[in-house]
Amino acid sequence: QVQLVESGGGLVQPGGSLRLSCAASGRSFSTSVMGWFRQAPGKERKILSAISWSGEATYYADSVKGRFTISRDNAKNTVHLQMNSLKSEDTAVYYCAADIKALTYFDGSYSGVSYWGKGTLVTVSS
Repeated sequence: QVQLVESGGGLVQPGGSLRLSCAASGRSFSTSVMGWFRQAPGKERKILSAISWSGEATYYADSVKGRFTISRDNAKNTVHLQMNSLKSEDTAVYYCAADIKALTYFDGSYSGVSYWGKGTLVTVSS
């Protein structure tokens, strides 16, 4: 049974940092595109960042470019999201995604996601 478990969410002040982690189990994702999505209250879930199996290709939504960094460790079957300079508008539930289908790194379009984590809440507030 495949499981994705996110950790690292919480309450942080504006300008602060958090590091999200996603641990996958049940199968290896070393050849799959993995990424992070987020869903703010009252809004739809959107892709935030993604990383190729080798780590050589990455995608970032315009809203987080220069502030967030995605990374992965295929040996540990994990993916991480370092979030710096957090803003109140970053408040959302963050979801780990594995095996993102047909991702276009130019604009973040994709055809589907095979596996989702349950999400971790990030609240940016003073």
